[in-house]
Amino acid sequence: MKKNFKLVAVLLSMSLMLSSCIGSFNLTNKVKDWNEGLGNKFVNELVFIGMHIIPVYPLTLMADGIVLNTIEFWTGSSAISKKENGTKIVKNQKGEDVAVTSCADGYVISNGAEELKLQFNEADNSWSVACNGEVTKLVTIDAANNKAELHLDVPMSVELTAEGMDAARRAISENCFAAK
Repeated sequence: MKKNFKLVAVLLSMSLMLSSCIGSFNLTNKVKDWNEGLGNKFVNELVFIGMHIIPVYPLTLMADGIVLNTIEFWTGSSAISKKENGTKIVKNQKGEDVAVTSCADGYVISNGAEELKLQFNEADNSWSVACNGEVTKLVTIDAANNKAELHLDVPMSVELTAEGMDAARRAISENCFAAK
């Protein structure tokens, strides 16, 4: 038994050193999301405690941490992907229903009459919006330099910090109101 324990401890240590990746913990998040959808906070808490006693959460954390996140690190994609092509109905600022559908490269947003698509381009690490057959680049992320280039009427470069995001929000707000 001690030999097996030492072997497992060494393998765990090596997997943590070799992966260098926090990972998305999709399996654990799916279990957590299922638990949150069960009912009120008291039911959720009872199930949460039960899933620690049974040890569902510890096992999903171990599976994610050792196996699934390591696969995600080396392959670049999750073995347990987040749900693609799932549609969620949300309310817009006017209180109207809007369908948001996730897809492999972004999101499709529709109110029934109009539709636009937010697309992520892995080649240049950018987000664009496609609407009425016209594609407009919104932002290009330069993670190596910790910056993002906003493609507004007047292009703007911001740092990927809280201050940079505040500056980006202000610029986008000013840009949107100036367009009206």
